[in-house]
Amino acid sequence: MTTRGIEWLSAAADDPAGCRAAWADAPRMPYALSAGRFFDVVTVEQRVGMETFDQLLRRGLPIGPVELDHKAQRVGFFLGSRSQETFTHYLMREEGTPPAYRYLAHGSVVVVPGPMPMSGDRYQWLRAPTRRPIVGPLRPVALATMLVASAELLARVDRYGERYPTAAALAHFAFEGGPTDAG
Repeated sequence: MTTRGIEWLSAAADDPAGCRAAWADAPRMPYALSAGRFFDVVTVEQRVGMETFDQLLRRGLPIGPVELDHKAQRVGFFLGSRSQETFTHYLMREEGTPPAYRYLAHGSVVVVPGPMPMSGDRYQWLRAPTRRPIVGPLRPVALATMLVASAELLARVDRYGERYPTAAALAHFAFEGGPTDAG
């Protein structure tokens, strides 16, 4: 994380100077920040969140900071404050079923990773803030769209796994004298 990213993120703390001092002493330390003033956060189950993160990156869509909570198995996507109406509007316009999510805004608290978490830490940055993110309507739209698309993709993958046997099951079936694909 850059110095500008630390400054922007710590500004959301009740005591910004205290937050920066805590991170200067222990840069791995997570910190609880208030949502709603500088940012809102949408959290989803880790599997959907990781697929959504990947889709946003691969497609070059607008994306802000993203964090992973290993213990809770959730991914948090940072949006500009007061993005809830736009996010919800576009989420409901999608054809698929939206995944379960939590929208953290004014009155909510989010625990963020320190500026330099290590690989075994509970909280990790998938994409750390490098500066104050540009706030615009496209980030919540892209997130809403990719959340639904990712949830639909994962549901299809799960249905495929239920419909078609695994490689181990095919090998066992072939050993028992059943039909195989190897003509």
